[in-house]
Amino acid sequence: MHVPRFLRVVVLPLLLLLSASAGLGCYFETNDDLSIVLLLQGRTAAAPVTDLHLYFHGLAPLLAGLYQQFPAVPWYGLLLYGLLYLAGVLVFAVLDRLLQTRLAGGPLTLLLSGFYGLAWLEHGLWFNYVRVPILLAGAALLLAAQRAARRRYLLLAGLALALAWLIRPSAALLGVLAAAPGAVWLAGRRGASLVGGAGLLLAVASLVLWLGSSPATATYRTLDVLKSNLNDYQLYQPRPRTPADRLGLQAVEHWVFGDARLVNAGLFQRAARFEPAAFLRDTVPAKMAAWAGLLARDYFALLVLLALSWLLVARSQRFAHRSGFWLGQLFFLGLLLGLGLVLKLPPRLGMPLMGLWLLSNLAYVLRDTRRPLPRLSPLLLAVVSLLLVAYAFKTTHRVQVLRQERAAGLAVLRQLERATQAGQLVVGAGLEAAYKSQSPFESLRLTPHSVLGLTGWPTLDPSQPAFRRQLTGTAELAPALAQLAAHPATQWWLTPELAAWLPAYLAAHQWRAYVQPVGARPAGADHLPGRYRVRVERMK
Repeated sequence: MHVPRFLRVVVLPLLLLLSASAGLGCYFETNDDLSIVLLLQGRTAAAPVTDLHLYFHGLAPLLAGLYQQFPAVPWYGLLLYGLLYLAGVLVFAVLDRLLQTRLAGGPLTLLLSGFYGLAWLEHGLWFNYVRVPILLAGAALLLAAQRAARRRYLLLAGLALALAWLIRPSAALLGVLAAAPGAVWLAGRRGASLVGGAGLLLAVASLVLWLGSSPATATYRTLDVLKSNLNDYQLYQPRPRTPADRLGLQAVEHWVFGDARLVNAGLFQRAARFEPAAFLRDTVPAKMAAWAGLLARDYFALLVLLALSWLLVARSQRFAHRSGFWLGQLFFLGLLLGLGLVLKLPPRLGMPLMGLWLLSNLAYVLRDTRRPLPRLSPLLLAVVSLLLVAYAFKTTHRVQVLRQERAAGLAVLRQLERATQAGQLVVGAGLEAAYKSQSPFESLRLTPHSVLGLTGWPTLDPSQPAFRRQLTGTAELAPALAQLAAHPATQWWLTPELAAWLPAYLAAHQWRAYVQPVGARPAGADHLPGRYRVRVERMK
């Protein structure tokens, strides 16, 4: 069966992406993406945000402008899924080049489809913007290494690398790092030069960006790192010295960053520090257990395929420079382990890195296109078939969970839509739980400038003080909340934790708050915000 190369490399990944999205759906892995969309649209800010400071450099103004002209079009999803498709084309081009002289069109198409099902399907299903720059940068480097003598491919790879950097510079650099062994195995010294050149180019661009940052961006970047070290990575031990420190650390724990007098770099310097003994004793074992469980539960299929590549290389003498292959395996293991122990390894990082590891191993095994493919035993075919079946069951279960999460979150968001369309202002804490698992292609009908968030990383964004000033005349959080509580057109949506913490916070600013739930919370929705009545008065 003859399948033209254009269909295998360009059309096939598009069909697979569209069919998987239509059959299984598309879901945001975290709240980050919808939070970004709402800022770009100006729903959660005084105006559409055209500078996201840490990511989407140069792309944020474009997206914000498109949303203003055509608000019903899901521009964010279309852009990032388009770039995810581009990354898929680059990966299929690399694999196709490795296999086209050794497999007929039909079997090659099936093999590419199998790779997509095991190593690529999750990227479109369980979407996060961080996946895109890692995959795009890694695939671009591998394509450039494989076709270093073809200028048009180098230009295409350079464009993909630039787009990856614009989305998230650190993620693009991580993608280059993860694809480095494969690039060296494909092109030797030339591959190493490409790795060095790409890494240097991204590093210099990041340095220029850092040096040109405004004071607001520099403060935002600093606090973003500090809060991640405490909340996400558990690198710091909280050690409050005063009641104000304790209140500030509670704010960080609840992701309330809107009060710059309470949460600032000085708070972390005074009340949170890295303690090596405590980190090794308490944090490392927990992170190791989570890391091993994640690999076994989420990446078992890729681990089995990687193990097969190790077995193949170990049993055969025909592979040159096998010591380099084993050093590459140690490199990947160290990269994953380092991320898991020092930072963290969520699926939006883990799956792209595991996929690039597998792709690099395939590049090593298949790089000599003159050799026939290793003989595929019936046992190997049986193992791959079982992996596909097991992964299909796992994916089906994940889709069921994601659909339930979307429905529960959407029930809250629909109430917010009705409130804002009726002229209400929503003050929300914990809305991030409702943002998670929503669709990249479904638009919310929140009115502009209608949702003031109390929690989440967007409360660090420099756009938020201006939003509070627009709503209340003051950028300070505590007096702004007091004014909003006195306004009858304000709806409060809080989690129980924030409802308990808010009176303590306002009391520290000489305001007495009475916070009461409105109605009963739905069963099974404890993680989602509910409606509250908030009354605030000045202490005498």
